[in-house]
Amino acid sequence: MHLLAALLQYAPQEEKLSHMLSTEWHQDITVFVSSKLPKLAFVLIVTFILWRIVQFFVNRLKKRAELQVGNFHRAAQLRTMASIIRATAYGILGFLTFLQVLTIFDIPYQPILASAGILGVGIGLGAQSIFKDMINGILILLEDQYNVGEVVAIAGLKGTVEDLSLRCTRVRDGDGTLYVIPNSQISTVSNQSRDFSVATLSVSVDASANPDRVMDLLRTLAQDVRDDSAFRDIAISNPDILGVNDIRGREVIYPVNIRVRANQRDGVLRELRRRIILTFEKEGIPLGVSSNMLIMQQKPDPTAPPAAPSIGA
Repeated sequence: MHLLAALLQYAPQEEKLSHMLSTEWHQDITVFVSSKLPKLAFVLIVTFILWRIVQFFVNRLKKRAELQVGNFHRAAQLRTMASIIRATAYGILGFLTFLQVLTIFDIPYQPILASAGILGVGIGLGAQSIFKDMINGILILLEDQYNVGEVVAIAGLKGTVEDLSLRCTRVRDGDGTLYVIPNSQISTVSNQSRDFSVATLSVSVDASANPDRVMDLLRTLAQDVRDDSAFRDIAISNPDILGVNDIRGREVIYPVNIRVRANQRDGVLRELRRRIILTFEKEGIPLGVSSNMLIMQQKPDPTAPPAAPSIGA
């Protein structure tokens, strides 16, 4: 009887508590829908519009880079600028949107920023390489050491720069391997795509050939490649035949240099090699053979006794 009485006495209180909770939830939902939801929607819409504006300018820079057919360096600068603007703008927009969302939900962000500042000091003391990466990245951009799309050798790795940020540089190797290199590890930069490249071919000819005739023939072949319609816009100067550069036994080395546009050496060298092989074969000029190959190709001494036949002969 006492338990039944207690339950009957507690039932109105439970019903009253449930009514209060439902009333508070209803008021909170009403306030959120009428006041906070429009602000949240406005912040997200503005962020989306700003993001689209940034994306529009980034795409415009990339399209302008594609139109720079004869100016490779300018195209690389535009691609690098587009990459930096995109990364920086996304970071700023994300941070500002986060602060606005905290304000809408009445969450004070000042203590969070203060805590982040203290935490940042601690992280900075323990991870100084991050700041070195950013400082070195700023110097790379200011000094225009390399840009996106250029072929470089940095930190002992060689490849094409695919992405450049203040934190790291992404380089794609010739076999498709992608290297992510922190900027603090970049001490020396070998830029092979800046201004121009030199297509150098060391032609090995047998010592029996007349050097003057070989040099005249090489000069004619290199000039023909230079004047070819396929390479007229790639080669930017007349070829230079330096003469006899080295003598290795019966092997004589004649270097041929042609100044070409940046990162455009391979096609010129392939065509020059093809013409040298065909022309030297036609003119009867023997190509050089290294000393090691000569030793392997030596004829046996005719005065030496014949070798004993093998058992299986």
